[in-house]
Amino acid sequence: MTDKSNSAIRGSNLRPATQMVHGGISRSQFGETCEAMFLTQGFIYDSAEAAEARFKGEDTGFIYSRYANPTVDMFEKRMCALEGAEDARATASGMAAVSAALLCQVNAGDHVVAARALFGSCRWVIETLMPQFGIKTTLIDGTDLENWQKAVRPNTKAFFLESPTNPTLEVIDIAGVAQIADAAGAKLVVDNVFATPLLQKPLELGAHIVVYSATKHIDGQGRCLGGIVLSSAEWIEEYLHDYFRHTGPSLSPFNAWTLLKGLETLPVRIKQQMANAGTIADYLAEHKAIKRVIYPGRADHPQADLVQKQMSGGSTLISFEMNGGKKAAFDFENGLEIIQISNNLGDAKSLITHPATTTHKNLAEEVRAELGITDATVRLSTGLEDVQDLIADIDNALAAI
Repeated sequence: MTDKSNSAIRGSNLRPATQMVHGGISRSQFGETCEAMFLTQGFIYDSAEAAEARFKGEDTGFIYSRYANPTVDMFEKRMCALEGAEDARATASGMAAVSAALLCQVNAGDHVVAARALFGSCRWVIETLMPQFGIKTTLIDGTDLENWQKAVRPNTKAFFLESPTNPTLEVIDIAGVAQIADAAGAKLVVDNVFATPLLQKPLELGAHIVVYSATKHIDGQGRCLGGIVLSSAEWIEEYLHDYFRHTGPSLSPFNAWTLLKGLETLPVRIKQQMANAGTIADYLAEHKAIKRVIYPGRADHPQADLVQKQMSGGSTLISFEMNGGKKAAFDFENGLEIIQISNNLGDAKSLITHPATTTHKNLAEEVRAELGITDATVRLSTGLEDVQDLIADIDNALAAI
């Protein structure tokens, strides 16, 4: 391949919208406009000596697509440019990214502290999977920094949190938690999927590792699964590199190509979806059928001051609680026509879900109550439709209850 990698663009201080179109591009000898899709498992060497050099790390070329692939590499580099990270590894799903980021750095006897407000599968990794391998875990109310400090033990190796959280949109002080992690000699892993890399920069706030489900906003069009882990080159090499090579959570080249296409429009989509979310949140807050609205862009958010401090915008997600319990929530969802019922989020289409019976159904009722998830809680992911059409759809569904 010829060296037309846009290294000058990758290394510059261009703004996110430009990075998302040009970052990480590595063109073949054909000089293609669109990123090439390398659907290959393996690669050919010029000689046995070349193969030996590649495996010894003396030649930086590709070996096997489970380890690295040219299309996947472009996606990783573009995400690094957006996130401000030194290195990254793309994974087959968001949960593969979460699991890899946590498990690669802990051993039996180590201790992990996590915020209790987590996506159901993340809670399972913390509460069920890790203890099976002798890793001690503690779940806390992550919004109180004192809880992080109290939970630290001599063997604490990692902190883990989502912010904003799924589905109640709590916001956690990432900089404050990072300071506690640094003092404890632990690494802070932040799941930044709800904020997206455009609205919040965990690494700049002191986090050590950032993970995404690229399935969500990064693809943003319901096409494929993907995930990514971003951190310093040193941490990737010391902890994630071998874990990744030998356990095989690699992203397919086709999905990487799809995600590259998604990144090109990410800034435009997030701007519009966030504007729609803010308008809808304000509308819902005034409706008599709604008991409570939680949206990070509103002044009545429980951590509104912190939102202003660490986020550059609200979110594309709204959480709200209805009057009338589960029946009202179900009747409302069933009455919608434009907004579709789905547990996914970050899509161009507006999607709605009932967390207590879907994404968080495996949590005990008392745990859901502790997290603020009731039978009346609904989570709305705003899409790119005209906001007046969305409000009309919501209004019709509420009127029919």
